[in-house]
Amino acid sequence: MARVLVSEFKQEIASLNPVLGNYEDFKTIFGQEVLTYHHGLGTEVGGALNVFAPHSELELVGGYSARAVTSGGTVSDVAFERMAREFLDAVRSAGHLDGIYFSLHGACASQTEHDTEGYLLQETRKIVGKDIPIVASFDLHGILTDRMLQNTNAITVFHTYPHVDFYQTGERAARLLVRLLAGEIKPVMARVRIPALVRGNELITETGLFGKVVAEAIKVENSPGGLMAAMFIGNPFTDVPDLATNSVVITDGDVERAKREAIRLANDFWQVHEKLYSKLVSMEDSMRLAKETKGRVVLVDAADATSSGASGDSNAILRALIDAGFKRTALIPIVDPPAVQAAFKAGVGATVKVSVGGTLDPRYKPLPVEGKVTMLSDGLFRSESDGDVWNAGDTAVLKVDNYTLILTSRAVSLYDRSLFLAHGQDPAYFDATVVKSPHCQPRFFNDGAGAVINIDAPGATSANIKSLGHKRVHRPIFPLDENVKFTPEPKVFQNTR
Repeated sequence: MARVLVSEFKQEIASLNPVLGNYEDFKTIFGQEVLTYHHGLGTEVGGALNVFAPHSELELVGGYSARAVTSGGTVSDVAFERMAREFLDAVRSAGHLDGIYFSLHGACASQTEHDTEGYLLQETRKIVGKDIPIVASFDLHGILTDRMLQNTNAITVFHTYPHVDFYQTGERAARLLVRLLAGEIKPVMARVRIPALVRGNELITETGLFGKVVAEAIKVENSPGGLMAAMFIGNPFTDVPDLATNSVVITDGDVERAKREAIRLANDFWQVHEKLYSKLVSMEDSMRLAKETKGRVVLVDAADATSSGASGDSNAILRALIDAGFKRTALIPIVDPPAVQAAFKAGVGATVKVSVGGTLDPRYKPLPVEGKVTMLSDGLFRSESDGDVWNAGDTAVLKVDNYTLILTSRAVSLYDRSLFLAHGQDPAYFDATVVKSPHCQPRFFNDGAGAVINIDAPGATSANIKSLGHKRVHRPIFPLDENVKFTPEPKVFQNTR
């Protein structure tokens, strides 16, 4: 029997979110429960388990799982040190191992460790030695570092944005590990750093220019001798030294081809990188368009995208709608624990006067409103995306004139309708919905809408990248600097058994 350890660490942070991430912001699972929890879920680990299942020669060892409730601010050193200790203790206590699969994100950072995933991989390698194959899966918004590639034998990366291939990415990683254990392949990894940060509609892989680059990567991966090929576009809001875009290609022992294909993908990306950086609509113009548009309006507040690491307590668009005299119905999510507490104290059916927004990020000022409490809940519900249980904490639905506010105690990801539907509010029946996520599957919000408006609102995850004030990222880099030059320089990693 070959013993395979399965563990995960998943978080994506926004450095400009002033709220530090704590241990309590993660769902932690230990031992066999890691395997039990993910069985049947559409997660990366769920996909890996599906591949491992028919292999009777494999014994799976549940290690450790730390999954953030949602993306957030920089993780506190205290929290990361505890999770790192628990993660690595699971490696030490696993006993004899023949292989390892880690499900990681790639865009986490603590106060002093700017490459948390690289650190976990490096320390794991110290524990198990150089002969144990390690395969890790990553989000394409991960920030690829040398330390990650130095301490893995192979990796896989999402091929879709918005992400719909969690499960398939785990399957791809598991297949590589199975082949490594059988001695069938000798992976060679080549990466090319591209000095560009991008954000915009052209990144949607099904319809945008970025999708054409990814399609070429998929061709490489599926070709004879190709093991994996993908693009990391990084998370522009995770301000760390290695933040950049990267192409990465893995071949079966062919160093020159890995380098050549990584250069080709990088050049393809560079040719269109300026077109991948989309312009936003000013708040004033957005309100005018919202009032003029017939049919449903989707108001995209990517600057306060909790799935990208923002705090979720922006009231900027609500304030603008009120000031603009928007009289039609609108559905708006806001993180505001004090307002939720006031609603719970008043009870369903009561009218309350509260301030909403601006309790976490000081760039927003609390907005006084008066409304009727129409629903209260514990904030526990299942994601329509992967079936995982999400926890928004105590949650209140507050009706303020024509506006319906979903007030939560904790941030949850808003890249689908889960929070809304769980609280009896279907976006399809509102004239306007504030969507705090840059891009969602069209069926969730955009299909049938009269207008989808990407608003230049204030926030820690604004697609107006120049406005964020990066301090750590290596310069020069587009679009923070003018006339950035690019010469592809492939770097090769080969961790043979």
